[in-house]
Amino acid sequence: MYDFLVERPTSISQAVAALRDDDTQVIAGGQTLIPTMKNRLAGASKLVSVTKVKEMLVFVAEDGVLRIGASTQHDRVAQLQDSGEFPALGYLAANIGDPAVRNRGTIGGSLANNDPAACYPAAVLASNATIVTDSRSIAADDFFIGMFDTDLREDELIVEVRFPIPQRAAYVKFEQPASRFALVGVFVAQNAGRVRVAVTGASDGGVFRWHQAEEALSADFNPASVADLQVSAEGMIADIHGSARYRAHLVQTLTSRAVAAAS
Repeated sequence: MYDFLVERPTSISQAVAALRDDDTQVIAGGQTLIPTMKNRLAGASKLVSVTKVKEMLVFVAEDGVLRIGASTQHDRVAQLQDSGEFPALGYLAANIGDPAVRNRGTIGGSLANNDPAACYPAAVLASNATIVTDSRSIAADDFFIGMFDTDLREDELIVEVRFPIPQRAAYVKFEQPASRFALVGVFVAQNAGRVRVAVTGASDGGVFRWHQAEEALSADFNPASVADLQVSAEGMIADIHGSARYRAHLVQTLTSRAVAAAS
């Protein structure tokens, strides 16, 4: 690891100003950045830690919307399992990595990194959430562009995520046992009679919505509605853990299970 300085701003304006300096990166939980720096695959002369920025630690439900600050750790989100606000999101967070990862990793860091097998992108996309940055609000459908790629600008900072609390929702993940990343994960959310289905871990283009299943489930929210649907294996990830056809099959299977769990 190369030498670097750490700056700890306490406000959004201070953080954004610090990020304008050359060779600077933002850090919250550091679950991706620090291992990468240790292997000298990335480096920065200064890291801007945002863990002390109060605006990025908000955690409140109001007017049917759950606001979660970008620096909120997975373990805090996991506490939603035992609340009536958004238990599906809490279940998702409680099954990320291991206790060490959940106590350091943050929702904002996960979304900014946009790993193709990360869990949070599926929740954000299925819930039709809004990503709020220091300068604008980005709809979930516009935020995720591709593998490790988002609509974030180079000096832009995620401040919070706003989730419309669904009437019912569920997340089902078929995990890779060693990493606990999603080999395939499906998040299903219903709100105002409309259903959104988001899939992570399956496509080499990153998280995506399964529109065919959404139409069927919006008409009849029942596992049987997706029983005869099929997902094309084209564009699916194929590796030592599973073929493209296997992942395509898992999408349909896990969607059915998620609907059953939400019901």
